[in-house]
Formats: sequence, C-alpha cells, structure tokens
Amino acid sequence: MTVTAPSLVGIYRYPVKGLSAEAMTTVKLEAGETLPCDRAWAIENGGRGFDPAAPRFLPKIHFLMLMRDERLAALTTCFEETTQTLTINRDGAAVARGGLSTPTGRMVIEQFLAAFMKQAMRGAPRIVSAPGHSFTDSREKCVHIVNLASVRELVRVAGRSVDPLRFRPNLVIDGAEPWSEFAWVGRDIEIGSARLTVTERTERCAATNVNPATGARDMDIPAVLGRKWGHTDFGIYARVTKAGVLSVGDAVAT
Repeated sequence: MTVTAPSLVGIYRYPVKGLSAEAMTTVKLEAGETLPCDRAWAIENGGRGFDPAAPRFLPKIHFLMLMRDERLAALTTCFEETTQTLTINRDGAAVARGGLSTPTGRMVIEQFLAAFMKQAMRGAPRIVSAPGHSFTDSREKCVHIVNLASVRELVRVAGRSVDPLRFRPNLVIDGAEPWSEFAWVGRDIEIGSARLTVTERTERCAATNVNPATGARDMDIPAVLGRKWGHTDFGIYARVTKAGVLSVGDAVAT
C-alpha cells in the first residue's frame, strides 16, 4: 500500500468579509497574522459600531455575512492588491468597481450593495477597515485549514457534491486521512518554510449551507455532521508561529 504524504492543494483569501474567495498559488505568512489582506475589510450592516481608530473584535452578525445574507454568494469579486481595487461581478459581468482605500471608491461599492442587499439592510452599508485588523470569526488572528479527505467523507454521507469553499478555507490540504486533522490540535505543522500551531477545531454554522456557486441555501451541513458524527465541527484553526512562504504543492509535515 502506497502512503501519500499530505500536501497543500489550495490557498484562498477573502479580502472583504462575506464576499467571494480569491485563489492564490503562493503566499508569505507572517507570525501571528492572517493571510495578507484576508478579511481586511468588512461591510457594516447599518451600524456604526466599528471604530477604525480603535479597532476591536465584533461578532459577525454586525456585518453582512453568508450565515444570514446568502444572496452575497451570487456575487464574485476580484481584488487588486496593489491598488486595493475591488471589482464585483454578477452573472459574469462587472457591476461595481472601486478602490477600497478611497472614500469615493468605497462609496461606489456601498451604493451597489445598498441596492443589491436592500431587503437585508438595517441601514446604509459602510465598508470598514483598520491597519493590521482582520475581521475573522475568531478573536485571535488565525488561518483556517480544510482537509479534502474529510470533504469526501461528507460527500459520501450526504450523497451529493460539497464544494470545499462552503467552509471558507484559507488552506486546503489533501493526502491525509479523513478527520485526521482533528488530532493535530495542540501540535505544530509545517508547510513550505512556515510553521503553524493548530489551536482548535472549527465549529460550523449555517453559512456552510449556502452554495458558493449559486447563492442558494441548499444543504444543512451542521445537521448532517451532527447526525453522522455527533458534532458540528469541520476544519481547524491554526496560528502562524514561524513566518515563511508556502505554495500550492508543498508538503504538509505533521
């Protein structure tokens, strides 16, 4: 029997919380940080609770998010890091484009979202950010890892295809045993020249029920996990403890 070592097969970041993933082939990680530009912006839903001058963790319900606002998944985005320009596409056509670093650029995006998400808005949307701040669902800056073997087990039990992007991963690995990633909690793993400490399993919410390709809420993944495995966890969080570069195809040393 040939034993395959785990490897990195996908890298993703989400420049704006709740909007689509951006695939990457290589990335440099810094200790104690998320992927560069990962969830660096968020869209306040009618509130003014986030203060860029004194950034702090806020629960995701404060922002537009897939758990509640599945219509967001009908949009695809393209982020240009050098200009910090976000382009929003719908049905293959660009519908809004603006620089997130400028008030005018943000206003263009906000006006589009105010109309597109009209039924979900509690007031005018506001795109917010702060230097060094990341709008992750965890109070600690981390990287989210998903094991494709576990996805395939979920597919087998659910009897239908499951896009790994439902779980909003930063890193996707393959070649490990299904669910073996749960045993990595408290341990270090190495990918490329970076080292990460796995901190906890990821408890899943209703956001995973939204199909990232269609925007339809077409599954109940937490319920499937609970019925078959007795928990609602899928994926793991890890903290970057040693800076380094990792690329698709790199081995994952556990």
